Amino acid sequence: MKKYFKYIAVVIITTAISCREEVQKPKVSYGASNKVSVAKTDTTQIEIADLPIQMEGTNYLIHPVGDLRVFERGSKARYGSSSVNDVSFTISNLGEYEITGYLQNLKFQQIDSDSIRPLSDKPILILTATYLKTVADKTQNKVMVYTLTDSDTNKDGKIDTSDIKTLYLSDISGENFTKVSADLEELVDWNLIESKNRLYFRTIEDTNQNGQFDKNDVLHYNYIDLASKKWEVKPYKPI
Repeated sequence: MKKYFKYIAVVIITTAISCREEVQKPKVSYGASNKVSVAKTDTTQIEIADLPIQMEGTNYLIHPVGDLRVFERGSKARYGSSSVNDVSFTISNLGEYEITGYLQNLKFQQIDSDSIRPLSDKPILILTATYLKTVADKTQNKVMVYTLTDSDTNKDGKIDTSDIKTLYLSDISGENFTKVSADLEELVDWNLIESKNRLYFRTIEDTNQNGQFDKNDVLHYNYIDLASKKWEVKPYKPI
C-alpha cells in the first residue's frame, strides 16, 4: 500500500512539473539567425465572417474574419452568445470604436463599392482593432491601431497568443498597414494622449535571450505623432 501511495505521489509531482513547464513555455525560440518565423496557414480551419461594422464618421465597412469555433457540449463561447448546438458563429466583439477577438484578418469595403480588400495577405492573429475617433475629429487622419501576433516567434508551427504581441497602424481603409513595434520586442501596452495627438507605447526586449520577458530585460518607450501623415516612431526616456 505504501508503494502505491508513493507511486501516486510521483505521478502527481511529475504532472505538476509538466504543467508548470507548459505554462513557462518561451515566447521566443532563437535559432542560428534569430530571424522571426512565418507560420503557414492552417487549411483545416473553416473561415467565417461576422456581419460588417462601420465606425462612426467613416466611409468603410469592416468585415471581421476568423475561424469557426466548435466547443465541447456544455461549454460556452468566449465571444458573444450566438450559437447553434456546439458551434459558435460569433467570432468578434464590438466595443466603443474597438473590435476584439481572435481574428485571422479584417476586410475593408468602401460603402459605395462592392470590392472587399484584406488588411493583410500574410497569416496573422488580430486581438484588438481600435479606431482613433478623437484623432480623426481633430486632425482628419483616420487611423486604426492593432495589437496582433504576426510571426511564429516560439517556432511551434503556428501563430497564437503564445507568440510575441506587436503593434500595427493602418488607415481606416485598411491601407498602409504598418508595423510600428520592433521585431522580437513584446508589446506591453499603448495609450493615446488626445491633447497631443500622440500614441505612446512600451515594448520589452529579451536582452538576455532566455526566451521569456522578465525583470532582467529592457523596456523601450516610444511615441508616434498621429497628426503627421508619416508615422515616425520616436523613442523617449521617462527614467
